[in-house]
Amino acid sequence: MPRWRKLLPNYLFLVPYFVFFFLFLAGPNVYGFYISLFNWDILLPNKPFLAFGNYRELWLDKLWWLSLRNTVLFAALTVGGNVLLGLFASVLVKQQPPGHQILRFLFYTPVVLSVAVMGVILARVFNTEFGLLNYYVDMVGLPTQKWLGEQRFVIPILSLSTVWWTFGFPFLVFLAGLLNIPEPIYEAARIDGVNRLQSFTHITLPLLKPVTLFIVVTQFIAHFKVFGQMWIMTLGGPGNSSYSVVMYLYDVGWRFFRMGYASSLAFGLAAIILVVTLINFRFLGGRVEY
Repeated sequence: MPRWRKLLPNYLFLVPYFVFFFLFLAGPNVYGFYISLFNWDILLPNKPFLAFGNYRELWLDKLWWLSLRNTVLFAALTVGGNVLLGLFASVLVKQQPPGHQILRFLFYTPVVLSVAVMGVILARVFNTEFGLLNYYVDMVGLPTQKWLGEQRFVIPILSLSTVWWTFGFPFLVFLAGLLNIPEPIYEAARIDGVNRLQSFTHITLPLLKPVTLFIVVTQFIAHFKVFGQMWIMTLGGPGNSSYSVVMYLYDVGWRFFRMGYASSLAFGLAAIILVVTLINFRFLGGRVEY
């Protein structure tokens, strides 16, 4: 009993967290899965039990597979761009070139913009009629393009726009990871005749694996749930070529009020995110020793 009296305050400090966790996260998730087992139309009083019927429908739903393909392509391009650009920018700033403090400010500044502001700005840049990009393309004598109106361009442009908007966070995390690598390791490598490229590939990248894992996992989770950019800039067009899973989920739930099927869409997306996360841990996980 004396031991429990000493430990009791520690557990009491955890109570508020667990209350909010079960009330706003665990509880809604359990209830959402329960809803996914029914034909849950919020406008109808009867909600027939379907068991896993919604998930069988999901497997055969062509629009689900199309939206998932768009989402996976967007996430892969965006995460790859964020990792490469964030790593390059962090290495550049770590060298402390002239004006590196200004560069740090400029690299991170777009992150503070809301998705609405970012979407409106870049929709104007890529506008077919009066967009800034077509203005300069026409100035140099090249044919103008329907950037957001072409299926071959739309996902890469949305990804490029999102990279510009969000790479500031990976940049800061990579920079923190670089600054955390002990400098004597590099000094010992230079004494052994290791050049800069070898130092980067055999010292910097391996020691950044935990940081890279954190960035890749969090970025994949964030960009698999893309909604705002596509909603503001393209409305899922042209021809559903930028229609994401979350846009489809929103339409099913709040335009057609099929909450049961919308819940199955959400859990299908969650399962895919879980699989991708486990794959990232498999290839990027493990201990790193200095």
